[in-house]
Amino acid sequence: MDKKKVLIVDDQNGIRVLLVEVFSNEGYDTFQASNGKLALEIVRKESPDLVLLDMKIPGMDGLDILKHIKQIDTSIKVIMMTAYGELDMIKEATDLGALTHFTKPFDIDDLRQAVNAQLRPNSPRLAIGS
Repeated sequence: MDKKKVLIVDDQNGIRVLLVEVFSNEGYDTFQASNGKLALEIVRKESPDLVLLDMKIPGMDGLDILKHIKQIDTSIKVIMMTAYGELDMIKEATDLGALTHFTKPFDIDDLRQAVNAQLRPNSPRLAIGS
C-alpha cells in the first residue's frame, strides 16, 4: 500500500520542521513548502493526500493557495492553520473546501489525531497504555 502524503505549508521554519517530524513518525511521506508557489509545485508533482496550510503566507495567502489546490485536485484534503482568529477567513476557507482549522499555538496531538482521522479513517485506535 502506498504511503499517504502530507504537505506542510508554513512560512515559519520551526513549525514546518516540527510537523515534518511528527507526521514522518506517523508513517507519512512528508513534504514542506515555505510559500504558495512552492506549495503548488509540490501539489502538482506529488499529489499529496492532505495539506496542512497556514492562513498567512507571504506573497500568496492561504485562501489563494487553497483555491489553487482545489482547482488542481478537488480530492486533496486541506486543514488550515492560523495564528489569528479571523472568523471570516476561516468561514471562507471552509466554504472553499477546507475540512477544519487549528489556531496556533495548537495542540500537536489534536492536529495529529485530525490528520490520522482523515487519512486512516478505518484504522483501529490504539488504546491508552497498549
